[in-house]
Amino acid sequence: MEIEKLNSDSLTDFKSLIEIFKEVFENDEPVANNEQLEKLLSNPDFFAFVIKVNSKVVGGLTIYILHRYYGTKSTAYIYDVGVSPNFQRQGLGKALIAEVCNFCKQNNFEDAYVAAESDDIEAVEFYRKTKFSSELNATHFTYDLSN
Repeated sequence: MEIEKLNSDSLTDFKSLIEIFKEVFENDEPVANNEQLEKLLSNPDFFAFVIKVNSKVVGGLTIYILHRYYGTKSTAYIYDVGVSPNFQRQGLGKALIAEVCNFCKQNNFEDAYVAAESDDIEAVEFYRKTKFSSELNATHFTYDLSN
């Protein structure tokens, strides 16, 4: 098992990761075109990490950087985390979270956080098995701007 931070030349691995997200999150939305995905991978405020087993992407996560106005250090918002069902419950997700937190610490981030819906029991139980420092219950409001 290896964990790798993707770069702008990692489109194939990024697309593999997105397909895993689609499977894990049961998402049937169409994937953005290659130009959009390459733009995202080139964005300095976005990171994608993958887990590979035998050189094949089996999971990963994405991070958006939140620049703060209270202080000078940024926050890493872990947006999606997913591991292929065949590779779950083998410690890969926990190793990924630990590696990413180490990356964030080495790169002088204030903190990192991830949100999980309270009714997603498996996700909540997974994050509770990682080395987190605090847990906060919050209510999420969404504004549909498509109209």
